[in-house]
Amino acid sequence: MTRLSVNINKIATLRNARGGNMPDVVKAAADCERFGAEGITVHPRPDERHIRYADVQPIKDAITVEFNIEGNPIPRFMDLVRSIKPAQVTLVPDAENVLTSNAGWDTLKNKDFLTEICSTLKQDGIRVSIFADPIPAMIEGAARCGCDRVELYTQAYAEGYRRDREAAIAPYINAARTARECGLGLNAGHDLNLENLAYFHENIPWTDEVSIGHALICDALYMGLENSIKAYLNALK
Repeated sequence: MTRLSVNINKIATLRNARGGNMPDVVKAAADCERFGAEGITVHPRPDERHIRYADVQPIKDAITVEFNIEGNPIPRFMDLVRSIKPAQVTLVPDAENVLTSNAGWDTLKNKDFLTEICSTLKQDGIRVSIFADPIPAMIEGAARCGCDRVELYTQAYAEGYRRDREAAIAPYINAARTARECGLGLNAGHDLNLENLAYFHENIPWTDEVSIGHALICDALYMGLENSIKAYLNALK
């Protein structure tokens, strides 16, 4: 079964826009679990424009489902995740000034760096996922770095879905098969939503986990958080 990990960054964005602690991101994480989420994801960035580094331990303490922390493995991030020890760390090559994640790793050029990071995290008992474009060579490169999973960057799929969903999913099926052949687990995320999620899952049913935040929180504005989470769970059935 494919698990739904809810990314709560956008809840923190709303809190930070006004200051104070409304909405409470720790309570939101616990509520997401109560409403059926099978994991919680956060992505603390250096500028702390949404999830703050100080949020991460209280969130972990408030949940019992899997905790996934995404980010670029700069020293401060590595100190954080090695202290928190979440179930999973997803390595994302974000520059400090990007609005949102916009590319996967070049696992060939960054092999030595990623190999060292993967080894360090796995010594702490943390599952490691590498954010990757749907390119077989990048998936094979990720496997050589020693990670446990890859997370397919699904923006291109989401953008192409309405034009030609068969063409949009094709490179992802190929990449997912490569991951399976390499013995890697498979995650997916970025711009997955209620329109395109079921088709992705139908074609790549061995996906271990999808991480969804922006679209799910946008839907929650109209549907409510509980109904939104249930709708995404239904899309994965």
